[in-house]
Amino acid sequence: MFDQLFGKLSVVVHHRAAPYAAERERFLEQCARQGYVRTSLKRLAATLLVAAYELHAHGGLPAAPDDLEAAADRVLQLRTDLHRPGDAQTYRAEFIRAATQWLLFLGALRMPAVPPRHFAGLLEDFAQWMTQERGLSPHTIQNRRWHVERFLVWLDECHRPVAELQVCDVDAYFAALHRKGLSRVTIKIHANGIRAFLRHAERRTWCPPGLAGLVAGPSIYRHHQLPLGPSWVDVQKLIESTASDAPVDIRDRAILLLFAVYGLRAGEVAALRLDDLDWEQDRLVVPRTKQRRRHVYPLLPSVGQAITRYLQDVRPPCGLRQVFLKILAPMGPMTSRSLYAIVAARLKRLGIAARRYGPHTLRHACAGRLLAEGLSLKEIGDHLGHRSLDSTRVYAKVDLHGLREVAAFDLGEVV
Repeated sequence: MFDQLFGKLSVVVHHRAAPYAAERERFLEQCARQGYVRTSLKRLAATLLVAAYELHAHGGLPAAPDDLEAAADRVLQLRTDLHRPGDAQTYRAEFIRAATQWLLFLGALRMPAVPPRHFAGLLEDFAQWMTQERGLSPHTIQNRRWHVERFLVWLDECHRPVAELQVCDVDAYFAALHRKGLSRVTIKIHANGIRAFLRHAERRTWCPPGLAGLVAGPSIYRHHQLPLGPSWVDVQKLIESTASDAPVDIRDRAILLLFAVYGLRAGEVAALRLDDLDWEQDRLVVPRTKQRRRHVYPLLPSVGQAITRYLQDVRPPCGLRQVFLKILAPMGPMTSRSLYAIVAARLKRLGIAARRYGPHTLRHACAGRLLAEGLSLKEIGDHLGHRSLDSTRVYAKVDLHGLREVAAFDLGEVV
């Protein structure tokens, strides 16, 4: 690998003679397979060469994060003494990032043992109960577990054991959430999770009885949850912003169409696999994480053409089965977080006003569009994958007169 990156024989010999040459070479080969360009590989090889010398001289491998921090400080001091150009802190961050990825690849990153929280057993028992007794979806369990863990961490920091919990402690926690500026809806979600946990804790006699019934989240008023989506005209502008031959625009066009036309969630788009595209029947099969079933949609021409162009012209050939992959190395599947960043950045760049940014705002826009077209709440709920009409009724609160102004456009033809 070194002889492929460097033309001068002396440089190749230098890299091969340095400590951990085989380990560095294997990692560079892996990075090349992940789509790193030659310039990035050469820069990475140079950084790892310095890291190898430093780690070999101060304890060797495996190494802990603290060892990498100390190595970075030594290198930074040496660069300062030698008057090397470049921003010191930028180089330090790059050094630690490259060395960490290298050690993770080798399995040589020695992480310090973190003692489990004393409430870890309670949280695990609650998760098992939600799985085995309630049969909740993995997404719901993960979400509820996260909210309950925040509550238990807060109690631990306040030195309030669950066995001595009082309703004033729960009220104090909600007051702390309010001081953080969380919305009423978010606090309501926290309350639902904590109430479910306290009911389980009462059954297990972990806490005094009667607490769960006293947990009351904030009231959500009739018009509080108005849909947050942009107008359909703004959705068209968003799609039109991808009208170029740039690889990132080609990929993002397909992603945005899936959000706008089908109202998919970020996790559903991230989870799409090549096998979910049925080209013979012109169908799109979407795994619904909440309902643990598969939803079949007709693959509309505008969406199918955008996905086909991405698959043929942009998506790198690889063994990954996820449809959407990162453009920049290291190559890998898109995540819900990266999809959120794509939508939010494009909305803000275009100056499109929205109460919230991210894929879910396009889900709201899709629902509002369907409502303007005259579809019933049941039909909209089926399209969005809702399990109950309560999840869909919020869209009946929108301004129908304003939505009818764009009712002449076909849902599938957003551009």
